[in-house]
Amino acid sequence: MIMHLCYFDENKHSKQNPNFYIGGLIIPDRHALDLEDTLSQIAFNFFGTRTLTAQSEMHGKDLFHGKGNAKGRKLAERVQVFRDITRFLVNNRIPVRVILIDVEHHREKYMYPMPEYRLGLMLILERFAEYVEKADDLGLVFGDFEADEVTSAVVDFSEFKSQGKTPMQFGRPLGRLLDTVYFTHSHHSRFLQVADIVVYMANRYEGVTGVPDKWHEQEVKSAWDTLRASGDVIIKRWP
Repeated sequence: MIMHLCYFDENKHSKQNPNFYIGGLIIPDRHALDLEDTLSQIAFNFFGTRTLTAQSEMHGKDLFHGKGNAKGRKLAERVQVFRDITRFLVNNRIPVRVILIDVEHHREKYMYPMPEYRLGLMLILERFAEYVEKADDLGLVFGDFEADEVTSAVVDFSEFKSQGKTPMQFGRPLGRLLDTVYFTHSHHSRFLQVADIVVYMANRYEGVTGVPDKWHEQEVKSAWDTLRASGDVIIKRWP
């Protein structure tokens, strides 16, 4: 039986960024070391080091805008990271799962709407559980550390498992997802950094049909379109 390592991250929604995205990737443990080595090479190509630190973190927003540890780097070099991560996901046929919540519609539709993070976590856990159930395997879940959300997320996960399924109308059992949800800072995990980049691209380009004017926008959107067309990418929209 194979253990699958499931990594997720989320965006920060606002009036300027109205959709809440949470999503990530599923890694079979038997290939994890080789896949991690590939990501370390991608990081080395950009940062000149394989070491996991905040200074060598691949972060979608900073790479795109040339901020943070990507400040001062050439635009072509930053775009290349998006291309490389996309190629990594496509070539290795890594399953990608994303939840898109239209926050305003969600809040208007329900008298007592569930908080977006809690709802998104529940839905992404269902997608991970569905995958490992079909594979007849097991999973461990890892999330990017969010101080305000960790305790409630762990409690929710435990509640969903003890109740036998999530509280959705057609909720799925989570029994094949083991133990708890493990949280760590994204600069400690290359796989969480990939989840961050996937969520950033989804938030920026999912559903965008026109061709952007700027070269770097065209290139990163092309990377997202390539990933979307590659096969095992599933996006769940809510409501």
